[in-house]
Formats: sequence, C-alpha cells, structure tokens
Amino acid sequence: MLVGADSGAAALAALVATAPPDAAWWPDAVVLAGLPGHGSRLAADDWAQELDARTHCPVHRETLADDPATRPGMLADALPDTLLDLAYGSTAPVPALLLTGDTDPLADRDALRRLAKSLPVARLAVVRGGHRDVLNDLQHRSVAAEVVGFLEALRAAPPLVPSITVESSAW
Repeated sequence: MLVGADSGAAALAALVATAPPDAAWWPDAVVLAGLPGHGSRLAADDWAQELDARTHCPVHRETLADDPATRPGMLADALPDTLLDLAYGSTAPVPALLLTGDTDPLADRDALRRLAKSLPVARLAVVRGGHRDVLNDLQHRSVAAEVVGFLEALRAAPPLVPSITVESSAW
C-alpha cells in the first residue's frame, strides 16, 4: 500500500493513473489524504491561520513550527492543473481510500465524490472536524482506524466489504 498526503496524494494519484498495473512497483492499494482541489490555495494572513487550516493538534502544530523544512506560505501555491487533471481523471484499477477533512479549505468535496465514483474500488471518508492534514489532526486515531478497516477489507477478495457494520446505535 502507498500513502500520499496533500501534494503527495496528487502525485501518487497521477502516478497510478498513468502507470501500467503490471508495473513492478504497482501497489495493492493507495490512501490519498487531503487531495487538493483544482486552483485551491490558502490565502492566510499569518502563520497561525495557516496552522489552523492544517491542524488543530497541538503536537503536530509544534512539530510543523519547529521543522526547518516547513515554511509559512507553503499552502499558498496551487498545484499544477496538469497534475490534478491526471489525479482526478484516474480510473486506475487499484483500491483507493480517499480521506478529507470536512473543514479542509483546499478540498473540493464534489470533485472527490466524482473521483470516488469513477474509480473501480474506492471509498471517500470525510473526517468530521478534520482540517487539511487529516493524518495528523485531532482525530488521527479515528483516521488510523479507518485506514486499518480499509486494510482489513483488502485482505478479502473484492468487492471490499467493511469488517464492521453498525446494526443499531443510540448515538
């Protein structure tokens, strides 16, 4: 399985969209977290606003703030349309888990829904209260559980079926 987040998700989606499924590196599945929409960019006035768009997890915020490779304004540049055209135009025959936060300012939920419907085996999971970096936001344990559930479903032959279903709930 290969995992990509943000621009890495776009690059991974474009890669599997254009490579032959018999490639030696072909994955059993992909997880695409925080795939940005066409032309999406964050016009934050300051670093605190950019961090708010990314995550509300205090540990991850501190990690980003202390990382010399992370610079303010990194979310201000939109990805090239050619890359996103490949990613969103994919019909690659690889099982895909698409993850997005419902408060992600760079996500295009309509485009993500269309992508999930166009792929042969795909699931779009929306993280309630999730920001840009759903893998490292406050709900990271729930996101990890979704990824584990996806892996569990992959162990069986397609069609993928979740291991757990809810039959009754009062919440």
